[in-house]
Amino acid sequence: MLSLTNLEKEIQRQMEILKTGVAEIVPEIELREKIKNSLENNKPLIVKLGLDPTAPDIHLGHTVPLQKMRQFQDLGHQAVIIIGDFTGRIGDPTGKSETRKPLTEEDIYRNAETYKEQIFKILDPAKTKIEFNASWLSKLNFADVIKLATSCTVARMLERDDFAKRYAEEKPISIHEFFYPLMQGYDSVALNADVELGGTDQKFNLLMGRTLQKDFGQSPQVALTTPILEGLDGVQKMSKSLGNYIGVYETPREMFGKTMSIPDELMIRYYELVTNVPVDEIRQLEQGLANNELHPRDLKMRLGWEIVNIYHSKDEANQAKEEFIRMFQNKEVPDDMPEISIEKLGIATDGKIDIVSLIINACLAPSRGEARRLIEQGGVKINDQKLSDAQAVVLLEIGDIIKVGKRKFVRVI
Repeated sequence: MLSLTNLEKEIQRQMEILKTGVAEIVPEIELREKIKNSLENNKPLIVKLGLDPTAPDIHLGHTVPLQKMRQFQDLGHQAVIIIGDFTGRIGDPTGKSETRKPLTEEDIYRNAETYKEQIFKILDPAKTKIEFNASWLSKLNFADVIKLATSCTVARMLERDDFAKRYAEEKPISIHEFFYPLMQGYDSVALNADVELGGTDQKFNLLMGRTLQKDFGQSPQVALTTPILEGLDGVQKMSKSLGNYIGVYETPREMFGKTMSIPDELMIRYYELVTNVPVDEIRQLEQGLANNELHPRDLKMRLGWEIVNIYHSKDEANQAKEEFIRMFQNKEVPDDMPEISIEKLGIATDGKIDIVSLIINACLAPSRGEARRLIEQGGVKINDQKLSDAQAVVLLEIGDIIKVGKRKFVRVI
């Protein structure tokens, strides 16, 4: 057993790590007390994170609470991932302006398998429990559900921004949507959770867990919220629909290149929220940056390396870094550039093709409109010659290199 002095030092160490990159801890004093009891009784905290498998793949924004969960694991606590196979049938109404369509059971389990593959790129599988909440929620009878509903009033539900806004705008709110936070809260009761993690947009649902645990005679969990990660534009939250994301399934080259495009002022935030770099080392990097002892470019290149290393490997991280240096600092092109034949490009017998069709046929833009936008913004080059006229017709030969944006290359063969 730790001495009183060492106990306090360990509590302080854990609190310092767990508070880094956190939006809010409700209440912080209870987390400190739970850590103390855990150390005194040699009993790990049960730390819960719920995931509704609403999409088959995730981006770095989704990994922020997972990184915090990994910190709990490294401190000796028990990580429990709740796959919302039952709650997913309703769909989390958080932030939604209308009722969500329920997922099919087939969608849920297919997405859940993909989620498990991705979360273990961050979490230690040997120290992680995976639970499906249908195992307890499906066993509740209607009397149980009625009892659960007595724990919350309609007025409290309408305190949620999304519900309040929809109510004020006279948009429909289905009764079953009110049950989502109750079901998520009941997950905490089923686990007797000590801590629940979630984004700031999940605060209402996390606090519902505290409410229900009190009603069931349990010690209420601590709600720990993590920030919403800004995307590559540095302004709006990371989102696939906004195109400002880094996907965890992207290639090392794409992942590294995208990281190099984030604003300098977000570097430390990314280190805190999406890497495994220890907190004390991040503070040193932050100090070095503030004192001009570290160049922002070098710090960002290490950030790119750290991210690629998590989702791929050290060798691929090294290769992505070296390739980036060749491509953008030494103005070279990648060794393993994709190739496409003249026939597949649809080039006429005279070797000519209009520039928009070329970009589309080379799969370098998703639509003709996007291709025109890229051209007009100066994002298209052939053999390092910039093309800005979307009406242009170009003459291509074998060996020519087409470049779109900063990271997309293709060689004509």
